[in-house]
Amino acid sequence: MNDDDIVDLYWNRHESAIEESSRQYGRYCYSISYNILHDNGEAEECVNDTWLRTWNAIPPQRPSKLSFFVGRIVRNLSLDKYKAKKAKKRGGEMLPLLEELIQCIPANNDVEQAILDQDLARTINQFMHTLPERECNLFLARYWYSMPLSEIADKFGVKENNIKASLFRSRGKLKQYLIQEGIHL
Repeated sequence: MNDDDIVDLYWNRHESAIEESSRQYGRYCYSISYNILHDNGEAEECVNDTWLRTWNAIPPQRPSKLSFFVGRIVRNLSLDKYKAKKAKKRGGEMLPLLEELIQCIPANNDVEQAILDQDLARTINQFMHTLPERECNLFLARYWYSMPLSEIADKFGVKENNIKASLFRSRGKLKQYLIQEGIHL
């Protein structure tokens, strides 16, 4: 079943939409959540919550790429759960990961900045298209899928030090790109 068929099931309020989504994207969503939370139970909970959020979002939204749509939902749910967990205890893999990006992306300190978030997201997406494919894939693996460096190294057959160097260069390019586009730290 393709994305359009599954979206049609949601649109027509067929309960089988959730089953089809889970079959098609369950492992994908679980891996995103687990890479953020590092907890099987919490990752499964986020995936289950993803199907409810998707059910509530379609309609009125009609995503053209369902994998991106559910991926974003599970990622946001997982980050929210991570933040709640972090409030109780400090540490984890996400804090260093977010600290790596903090030097490139402006802080969200006020209402005006919150309004500019959509523009920032669009600009970062445009930046990603300027990167060579391999560099883009490494960047996405680390900062979208929250993969540990060792897992990225295994997946791409690259040494961790090479990945660190590539990510460092990509963050520098991102910072320069954002400045060129008028988005300042």
